[in-house]
Amino acid sequence: MGHREALLAAARELLREKGFARTTARDLVAVSNTNLASIGYHYGSKEKLLYTAMEAEFAEWIEHVGGLAMRTEGASAIERLAFAWATVRDTFPEHRALLVAYLEAAAQAERSAEMRTQLARHIAAARRRIAELVLATMPSQVTPEQASALASFLIAVCDGLALQWLFDPDAVPSGEGLASALTEQITAALEP
Repeated sequence: MGHREALLAAARELLREKGFARTTARDLVAVSNTNLASIGYHYGSKEKLLYTAMEAEFAEWIEHVGGLAMRTEGASAIERLAFAWATVRDTFPEHRALLVAYLEAAAQAERSAEMRTQLARHIAAARRRIAELVLATMPSQVTPEQASALASFLIAVCDGLALQWLFDPDAVPSGEGLASALTEQITAALEP
């Protein structure tokens, strides 16, 4: 494994262990068995490396949830959406450290145009992938533009739900409860 890959693996591990704000360049070097110059050479800065690691973590999570939702044979688009939401909600505990790291990074991005740009790229990549999943689920019902808008909405709701869960996990409905409420409300809204 080269320095670039070793640094990324270390950043992913440290995001889970120490978070975004508490991970230092020296931590990254120690865990990756590289050197400080490698961070700048391969990623430009410690923050860019951590954002890249966070993007990889979220992309993996999206693929996991999307893959599970797409395997629900015979399910309607609404049922797949409800299943995806239930899966996302039920996997919050295992992704708590990532959610906290994301919150820390978002707070720091307010003071750095470069960090905001990188975070915006991360969100755009997530939006594109989720829009692809929406199109795959409802190919004849939505246009690519509508799928992108729906993906933005889904990201916003997921971020809000994650934030509520971080502060008060017991107040957020279970995955099953969330799926049931979504299915019932969307179905009712679509009926003539």
